[in-house]
Amino acid sequence: MSASHTPNDDDAGNPSIMPWGADRALWGHLLGQAPIGMAVVDLELRCVWLNDTLERNGGIPRAQRLGKRLSDVLPGLPADLIEARMQLVLDSGTPLIDHEYQGRTAADPTHLHAYSTSFFRLEDIDGSALGLCYIVVDVTDRWRARQRLALLSDIGARIGTTLDVTRTAQELADVAVPDLADFIAVDLLEPVLDGIEPAPGPVGSNTVLRRVGQRSVERGRHGDLRDDLYESIARTGERASVVPSSPAARCLADGKAILEPVLDPAILPWLADDGESSDRTRAVGLHSMMVVPIQARGTVLGVTHFFRRGTPDPFESDDLILAEEFVSRAAVCIDNARRFTHEHAAALTLQRSLLPHGLPAQTAVEVTSRYLPADDRTGVGGDWYDVIPLSGARVALVVGDVAGHGLHAAATMGRLRSAVQTLADLDMSPDELLAHLDDLVIRFVDEQGTGEGGVDTTALGASCLYAVYDPVSRMCTLARAGHPPPAVVRPGGEVEFLDLPAGPPLGLGGLPFEFAEYELPEGSLLVLYTDGLIETRDRDVDTGLDRLRASLARPERPLDEICRSVLDSVDSTPADDVALLVARTRTLDSSRVVSWDLPADPAFVAEARDLAGRQLTEWGLDDIAFTTELVVSELVTNAIRYADGPIRLRLIRDDTLICEVTDATSTSPRMRHARTSDEGGRGLFLVAQFTQRWGTRYTTTGKTIWTEQTLTPAW
Repeated sequence: MSASHTPNDDDAGNPSIMPWGADRALWGHLLGQAPIGMAVVDLELRCVWLNDTLERNGGIPRAQRLGKRLSDVLPGLPADLIEARMQLVLDSGTPLIDHEYQGRTAADPTHLHAYSTSFFRLEDIDGSALGLCYIVVDVTDRWRARQRLALLSDIGARIGTTLDVTRTAQELADVAVPDLADFIAVDLLEPVLDGIEPAPGPVGSNTVLRRVGQRSVERGRHGDLRDDLYESIARTGERASVVPSSPAARCLADGKAILEPVLDPAILPWLADDGESSDRTRAVGLHSMMVVPIQARGTVLGVTHFFRRGTPDPFESDDLILAEEFVSRAAVCIDNARRFTHEHAAALTLQRSLLPHGLPAQTAVEVTSRYLPADDRTGVGGDWYDVIPLSGARVALVVGDVAGHGLHAAATMGRLRSAVQTLADLDMSPDELLAHLDDLVIRFVDEQGTGEGGVDTTALGASCLYAVYDPVSRMCTLARAGHPPPAVVRPGGEVEFLDLPAGPPLGLGGLPFEFAEYELPEGSLLVLYTDGLIETRDRDVDTGLDRLRASLARPERPLDEICRSVLDSVDSTPADDVALLVARTRTLDSSRVVSWDLPADPAFVAEARDLAGRQLTEWGLDDIAFTTELVVSELVTNAIRYADGPIRLRLIRDDTLICEVTDATSTSPRMRHARTSDEGGRGLFLVAQFTQRWGTRYTTTGKTIWTEQTLTPAW
């Protein structure tokens, strides 16, 4: 080792490796003026020199640092990690540039600082290691700026993942703990949870906040804990009180954030006046607070409280700026969720008002239904069902599906359901009804247009399945328009998906609809459903049909149990709505149905009256015999007068007495008001007066005029 590099003693007698010989004092003076911290350590990592800047920033006098390792004098820093890096540079000779770490020093023990340190080895002329020099720069501002940017970046990824108000509020609390605060509580005005925009007004005793999100660095979300160490007085879901003079009340009133660096009842009158909050503040050690209003589109929706407890640093103005940015971004997500909640609730209310509130009384089938809405992200859809009593003790079973979701889909569903009820009342065959419904959908679209600008065309492409079951003949007639085929479960348990002609979706036009007829034994199940039951994002239709087939096993079970089994085969929150209609067929036996074939001869009108009268006596319905004979006389007389060929008279005893006269013509009877001088024209008018209702239905061979009379209960 050359003489100029021989270790020397400094003025205090400590060993030195400063390589400048006689100029040591000069070089030490010059380097000591550097605005960044510098130090030299020997091969044992003991400090042999440091400049004034490092001495000042570390807060430890030079005399106490020389000859000692970093871990001996600065325990607030990650000294073991730093010394490991030093040793690595000494051993390898490779410099280490910009190594960052955080810690506290004696110069500022209450604040966490970030430092960037670079290390390089000091070598002799022959390359032998003499020691190590390191340079320290305080990069706290840069480190905090990066932290804030990272936190703000997290907001976009972690807040607003759902359209649920409470979940979004909880995400705000989750993302800011522990990086910004030790405890966060998110309170929203109660109308916001119902999707309603809060009305502006003064904050008073009637102002109700609801605690919808909170998180603590100590225990997480604190959903159900309450003890002396629990930061929050209110649990999640409970009301949060608003003291009139508190920062929360001021935020709600003027929409401005408030910073309380020191949370001390002795210097804050509003806290001293709130005994419960004051006691809790002292008990758990809350020492600094920020209150930021949750404000979107000029409306205050609630407030967010930020507290520090274990972190010794109080909140500063930069923290408040960051908190305001946090809350402002979250507020937009919360308001979007509120608006979605409002629209979803309105659409759901509309849809439920348009769906049957109760299935009508009829004896053809035992029937039950279920409606399973889609998940919240998808929104309310346009699935619907209906049960419509028809003439002749028959019943129509309907399911339909409107494309899209939301208010438009629900409104379109209501229009289609009303149209089907009207068309069904005309006793149309299933294929004819779907053809008229198809024309109606085309008219909907023509009225609204198909251009841009948000025009609603949800009716276009809607699907529908319409089935008519006759309990006398046990025949079921069905037709479908772009809808999944129904399932039939015979009494023996065999499940069959009926091979109906598919038919195009509604609104396409130009293509005919076809019907099919099936005889269903008494006790058969007829299962109608929408495609949400069998189609999901992660499974195909065949898999869905197989699961549906398995869920329909044991058809003798109660219908409610069968419905539960069917719905258990789909996801708990399906991506599309599910409408389900399950009917068990019944049969009217021969003792309740009687018919006669009559010649088209006026002489047989009296015989028709006698036949009807004797049958009513047999059924014990003598109290309506006179009225019924009058109705039979009028209907048979009209059929003989205007029809060709034989006439059939049929009586059905159901919940009402049904009288039917069938002939081979398609002429439509018309009720009119006869003039005083007219000799006829009063027959159908009298029929309408004496019966509950009457009508005409057409068949492939003619028409049937029918009436219904109310039966007096036998009590």
